[in-house]
Amino acid sequence: MQALENRIPPPLVATLFALFMWALSSVVPGIEVSDSLRIATTLAVLLLGAFFCLAGVLSFRRARTTVNPLKPETASALVSSGIYRVSRNPMYLGFALFLAAWAVFLASPWALLGVLGFILYMNRLQIAAEERALELLFGAEFERYKSRVRRWL
Repeated sequence: MQALENRIPPPLVATLFALFMWALSSVVPGIEVSDSLRIATTLAVLLLGAFFCLAGVLSFRRARTTVNPLKPETASALVSSGIYRVSRNPMYLGFALFLAAWAVFLASPWALLGVLGFILYMNRLQIAAEERALELLFGAEFERYKSRVRRWL
């Protein structure tokens, strides 16, 4: 499994899970929900996801550090301000919310398995490797940050 760590860009991982969710929703019955409620809920969750993603990117830009998740060892600063006071991974949280919005749009509770799969994948094959790199780069400072802020929310 270590061969897959930090190899696939997270937006591509999210896209693959979204395709899985769509395929699953086409073979498993969904639930009846009014279009207006489904669309309104989808948009609300989508906007929340966009907020987390954009806030994460902006915090990284302000700190002038890399946003490239495939090369965490090139980070020049440990970002712990802004949205990073709430979540250590706001961009990944945003992607998870995008997937949750997609499940709502598909009106398929079974599609939520894609959100769970994304979170499990990210924890094991992306975040764990990133955190090892940040521990090497920032040592005790990163350990203190980890003890204060949760991985997702």
